[in-house]
Amino acid sequence: MASLVFSYAHADEGLRNELEKHLSPLKRMGRISTWHDRRIVPGEEFAGQIDQHFAEADIILLLISSDFIASDYCYQIEMSNALQRHDCGEAVVIPVILRPCAWHQLPFGKIVAATVDGKPIVQFSSFDEGFVQVVEAVSRALDKLGATSVQAPAAGLSVRAHPLDASFSIGRSSGPRSSNLALPRSFTDLDRDRALREGFDYLARFFENSLEELKQRNPGLETNFHRRDADAFESTAYRDGRQASHCGIWRGRRGNGLGDICYSSSGISENSCNESMTIVDNGQLIGFRPLMGGFRAGGPQDQLLTNEGMAEHLWDLFVTPLKQRR
Repeated sequence: MASLVFSYAHADEGLRNELEKHLSPLKRMGRISTWHDRRIVPGEEFAGQIDQHFAEADIILLLISSDFIASDYCYQIEMSNALQRHDCGEAVVIPVILRPCAWHQLPFGKIVAATVDGKPIVQFSSFDEGFVQVVEAVSRALDKLGATSVQAPAAGLSVRAHPLDASFSIGRSSGPRSSNLALPRSFTDLDRDRALREGFDYLARFFENSLEELKQRNPGLETNFHRRDADAFESTAYRDGRQASHCGIWRGRRGNGLGDICYSSSGISENSCNESMTIVDNGQLIGFRPLMGGFRAGGPQDQLLTNEGMAEHLWDLFVTPLKQRR
């Protein structure tokens, strides 16, 4: 069984918890065990435990964000030690880009990231979609390592075989414990308001850029984006001079029952909408959930949408009339 260690900033603990859940299939198959610094128990020496587990790890996941890069401990100690072992062939380092940041020119930028083209997890339609790619990357790394669990025939004990270093000695185990240790986080009104503002601003940029690209790719189509104010915008597409699709998107008022972000094909309205998004959390992460139309085909109703997922869902509503046969 290969050992996997997380290197992350505590500001990203919610994303790390979700990733660890997605790694459960590999754990249940006996392919990996996971460790992070929250497993350190009272009475144990913090730095010593981290050094030991990083020195024994087969796979080290660097969970990259601006908080990770800004952390002296993550960047100067954990990352440096991980890359040193990676360069020596003693471990496999896999960068996981959690949030957009300037990472390509940093020392780990030479290593292929877990997601395709290093796409940040928060820019996938859902967090789940991004984490699945990370699990697939870890699985490929395990195949390359050839990590296996070897059964001792006499005693039936599992012996950990290290695939890279024959002189590797079996490390001390901190004992069996559950991976189900994440307790619900408490999100404040400030957290929700900030996530809502960032989500709406992302949505406006997404529609403006998508409209421009739509026009460039489709001769005879004209588009218009109008930002009414900080909390509302309208988008229109014209085919041969005739309006073919239109929508208004705005931030809903709390208490009016329409949701936090509203979409209407009739334009901005205070009374009705075709779809609305509400900001919710699952105890670990904040995201968006549609209240009316549900997710795109096949999506589970309790799945959180990222900013990009929300934008794609509403864009699908806008572009559907344009795809209908004339």
